[in-house]
Parts: sequence; structure tokens; C-alpha cells
Amino acid sequence: MLDRLPFLVGLRYVRAKRRNHFISFISLTSMLGLALGVAVLILVLSVMNGFDHELRTRVLGMVPHSRIEQMGGMRDWKALAERVSHHRDVVAVAPYVRQQGMFSAGGRTQGALVTGIQPDYERKVSIIGKHMQAGSLDDLTPGSWNVILGDLLARNLGVGVGDRVTLLVPEASITPGGVFPRLKRFTVSGIFKVGADLDANLAYANIEDMQALARLGDKVDGLRLELDDLFKAGPVTRDIVSSLGAGYRGLDWTYTHGNLFQAIQMEKHMIGLLLMVIVAVAAFNIVSTLVMVVTDKHADIAILRTIGATPRSIMGIFVVQGLAIGIIGIVLGVVAGIALALSVSDIIAWFQSVTGIQFLDPNVYFISYLPSRLEWDDVWVIVSSAFVLTFISTLYPAWRAARIQPAEVLRYE
Repeated sequence: MLDRLPFLVGLRYVRAKRRNHFISFISLTSMLGLALGVAVLILVLSVMNGFDHELRTRVLGMVPHSRIEQMGGMRDWKALAERVSHHRDVVAVAPYVRQQGMFSAGGRTQGALVTGIQPDYERKVSIIGKHMQAGSLDDLTPGSWNVILGDLLARNLGVGVGDRVTLLVPEASITPGGVFPRLKRFTVSGIFKVGADLDANLAYANIEDMQALARLGDKVDGLRLELDDLFKAGPVTRDIVSSLGAGYRGLDWTYTHGNLFQAIQMEKHMIGLLLMVIVAVAAFNIVSTLVMVVTDKHADIAILRTIGATPRSIMGIFVVQGLAIGIIGIVLGVVAGIALALSVSDIIAWFQSVTGIQFLDPNVYFISYLPSRLEWDDVWVIVSSAFVLTFISTLYPAWRAARIQPAEVLRYE
């Protein structure tokens, strides 16, 4: 019976009504504070995981994992692509021609990066084919002078499929009439949308059309590489460039988007640490709850000691009580946190549709919606950390209860 005493009495103290209602209030606030801290921590880390996942799958699905370029342009790119594709970390290779320019249509202008591609190759290294809202990559045939625009770029220009746009490139053409900027009319054959800032500044055309516009002949600017592990982009790029010899250079995604990825990782760790302080404060509120309970239960503790309860059993009673309060709070927080993490994207989207307020402007942020990705490893870390903090917070009040001398208490009863 005495072996079960800590659990029986500890759980009964949790359920029992208090003569002092203030103790019940403090106990309730400790429980709710712990639940709130755990729920918020799960929600925020899920949102940070969502941003991290979107960066990997969407932005880095459009941005080259790695690029290999040759000084003066790359003429025999097919042989080089065959050679590079044999590298163990390379999944696919595609040629490209890049040209910075300014699109103009109906009196509106917008700067963009126009990439000349071969559709069959591009599908192997990019996710653009999966995010076409209108048209198809197959419309980019040689000599058609078709162009595929990002959704925001098309909206900023006020154009749709079938409309004509003018591309002005920052290179001059010398004619008998003088020096003029190089212009070319394109037909909008498709629109893509990936929900990132790339929708506002990226366009695709056929590689042969872009070669003619840039006067490259049969040369391309470089090769785009798709890697099996994008986090190995730096070492893999250096290894490939060193194997090709002089005259080549390599660039990987860390040069363009590495800072953003590192910032998200750092923010996740810092926000997690700061929010864990909220959980710690709520857990240590249990200290004040148990101290008041110990003071209120002096007589009960003394009676238990006189019938044979050991100091260890008395200590166990209040550890069990504190852990019961903490576990209830943690369970409530986990349930609420998981529910919010799984539905926050839909909730925010519904709120934006009702109010017309755009929380994430794609012209400012790299995605235009609030992502959320629940990681169970994070949940287990949060739960275990909250449990450990709760257990630590029970030790001091339980130790004080175990030191109570029954003779001194019962003397005044």
C-alpha cells in the first residue's frame, strides 16, 4: 500500500477541490501556460519548417543547383554534358542561355531574366513543367519567338497568352541610322506560377531564339546541373570544375539563395530557443503551485508520516502531483499545436480571401503564402524538454515537503 502511496495521494491532490481557491487558480494557470507554450512552439517551428521546405522544393526547384560555364561561351556543350552527367552526384544536365532584359507591353515595363532552354532537357532539371497555369513548354519551338512568363510578371505587364511583348536587351545595335538598343517582339505562349518571387522576374524562351538574340551562334552560356543532394552543391561543383580543366567556372545555389536558407535555419533555432523560455516559465509556475500546496497540506503530511510514510514517499506525492499538472498541460498543448500546425495555412488563406489582406507580398518575400510542415522530431523534442522542465520544477517543493517534521506540525493541531 505504501509503495502505491505517492501515486494515489498525488493524483488525488490533483483532483481534489482546494479550500484555498487561489491555489486552484495558480494550478490552472500553470497548466494552461504550459499548454500555450507547447502549442505555440509546435506551431512556430512547423511554419519555419514550411518555409525551409518551400525553399528547397519550389525556389531551389527553379534555381539551378549548380551551373558550369566556360569563358567566351560553350560551343560543344553536348559532349561536355555527356561527360558531366557521368558524375555520381549529377542527376541531369541541361543547356541554357541567359539574358537580362526589360519587357514592355501596353506602356508598362518590367525587368526580367530571360532563360533560353530546350524543353526536353529543362524538364529533367526544373519543376517549371509542373507549375504551368497556361500553355506548355513544348510551345517553345525554334523560330517561334514564344515566351513563357511568370504569373506576377504577366500581371505587371497586363498580358496573357497570345499577347505580344517587346524585350529590350542592354546591348546596342549599330546601324546606318545610329546606335539603337536591341529589341525583339515575343508572343506570350504560357504562364507559370510557383508562388515565389521568381514569378515576378523570370521568363523562358527557346534556346535557339535566345542564341540568335544574343548573337552566340551555336554556343550556349553554360550547363545547369540537377544534383541528388543539393546540400553537396559546393563540393560537387568544385570537383566537376577541377576535372574539366582551365577555362571553366562553377556556381551553385548557395551564391544566390544560400543566405536566405541560412537565415531561415538560424531563425528557427533562435525562435525555438526563445519560445522554449515561455515553456520554462510556465513549467516553473508549478513550483509556486506546489509550494502553496505543501503549506496547505502540512497536517496531511504529518499524519502520513506518523502512519509510516517515508520522506521519499512524501517527496514522491508532490512529484506525481506536479508531473500530473505538467502532463495534462503538455498533452493539451500538443493537441492544440498539431491541430494549428496542420490547418494554419488554410486558416490564413481563408482570412486573406475574406479581408483582402496579403500577409506575404511575393514582391518582398520569396513565397506568397504561409507554409506549415509538421515535423514529428520537433514535437518529440518539445514534449521531452517540457517534461524535463516540469520534473525539475517539482523537486524543490517535494524536497521541502519531505523535510516536514510531524511532531512540530501536530503540536498545534
